[in-house]
Amino acid sequence: MQTLEQFLVKSPWLEGLSVAQQQRVRETLYEQRYKAGEIIRRKGSPAEEWVGIVDGLAKISCESRSGKQISFITGIPSGSWFGEGALLKREPRRYDIVALRPSRIAFMPADTFFALLEESISFNHFLLTHFNERLGQFIGYMEYDRLLSPEARVARSLASMFNYELYPGMHYKLEISQEELGNLSGISRQRVNQALHVLQSKKILDVKYGAITVLDIEALKSYEA
Repeated sequence: MQTLEQFLVKSPWLEGLSVAQQQRVRETLYEQRYKAGEIIRRKGSPAEEWVGIVDGLAKISCESRSGKQISFITGIPSGSWFGEGALLKREPRRYDIVALRPSRIAFMPADTFFALLEESISFNHFLLTHFNERLGQFIGYMEYDRLLSPEARVARSLASMFNYELYPGMHYKLEISQEELGNLSGISRQRVNQALHVLQSKKILDVKYGAITVLDIEALKSYEA
């Protein structure tokens, strides 16, 4: 289990900051722990921090008028930073951030975030790349949401976590349960189990209890059956 400092050092935007800027980040960054199913930040709450996943797994979702939970993007794994959009617009969050498993979450206060935005060109470059990748992910999600095949839903949910600009801490072996994958894909655990067996039979995945190894990332990303 990595420390907050180890998580910070692995964050790709840190090395471009000056010594003084890095020190400010270390002095103001703080961590909180959440249980599985606990809401990290609620829809409608003020966006006062940039959010990072030190350890764990989370998702962004909201509830439709009919009461159905809608996930905007797939799982947000360890090593990720997100929530910059609401922070930059200084508006209440339009979604819930939910822990899918016991998670340790880092928060960078808005004052520190905006100071880096004002002072650091490299931090601005990082955010531009981050926004571009996030936009591509949302466009991909719109396409994925129209797919009816459970196998395609599971494949896209897994594949979308392999974006190293957004999720630099990802590895090809994922410690993820079928229940968690069902929460991300919007299908039952039983349907996830069936879909994983199909993807394994096609040698795209290797499925073990509590872990999934991606054998062919390109096939996973393009799976549409």
